[in-house]
Amino acid sequence: MKLPHPLTGELFESPVPPGAGWPEDPAVRRTPVARDAGEVVELAATGELAELEARVSVCRACPRLVEWREDVAVGKRKSFADQPYWGRPIPGWGVAEPRILIVGLAPAANGGNRTGRVFTGDRSGDWLFASLHRVGLANQATSEHAGDGLHLIGTRMIAAVRCAPPANKPTPEERDTCAPWYRRELELTLPSASSIVCLGKFAYDALLAALTALGADVPRPRPKFGHAVEYRIPTPYGEVTVLGCFHPSQQNTFTGKLTERMLDAVLLRAKTLSG
Repeated sequence: MKLPHPLTGELFESPVPPGAGWPEDPAVRRTPVARDAGEVVELAATGELAELEARVSVCRACPRLVEWREDVAVGKRKSFADQPYWGRPIPGWGVAEPRILIVGLAPAANGGNRTGRVFTGDRSGDWLFASLHRVGLANQATSEHAGDGLHLIGTRMIAAVRCAPPANKPTPEERDTCAPWYRRELELTLPSASSIVCLGKFAYDALLAALTALGADVPRPRPKFGHAVEYRIPTPYGEVTVLGCFHPSQQNTFTGKLTERMLDAVLLRAKTLSG
């Protein structure tokens, strides 16, 4: 059954077929689809960021994640039952030549998996985008849905795993299958980047693993994760400063482990480092 998009009113199936007209959809009907780990490696080897985004957005390489994201898109949360769900992998989003990269774990089942934009549509995203706006890295304080007029300033967001995983926990195999998408996006955006903000320890560990694979001089033993820690890491594309940040999950924000001031401080530091 087709349902109206919350912003445009256009009718869409859930999950949304590529090239159907969903706002900000990078794919077309002919975009090649990776159906296993080997095809992810093959299709990630593109030199164009826009084409990489398109290929990520139609990936079907992890059967468990495909089944979960699509089951959620059909079943829906009760509060969003009148909306179509994106129900596909979430590509990176933001400027093509970022000074700041923000990296996270994976999309939320009823957040990015619903809206089609990374870190959008749940309470964690509300905290993140409000902070980005306060520090001058986003043109508005809310990110409600793809196509809502939001844009980032000198910043790009990437998730290490592109599909919403059950219980927010991808398996090691799923993480490794998705890694070529992540590494290639880093490879294409690192030349312009000065700082990388990691939202949580999983994102931090995934980033250091990807930087190592790309030839960066990551210290051994690896630097420990912590909020507001920062490490300068030489890469083949220039030095970047990696910053740790507690994830803006409800568990952290409700308990006060992460406050607005703490989140703002990390993003302001990244902005300062980026010039």
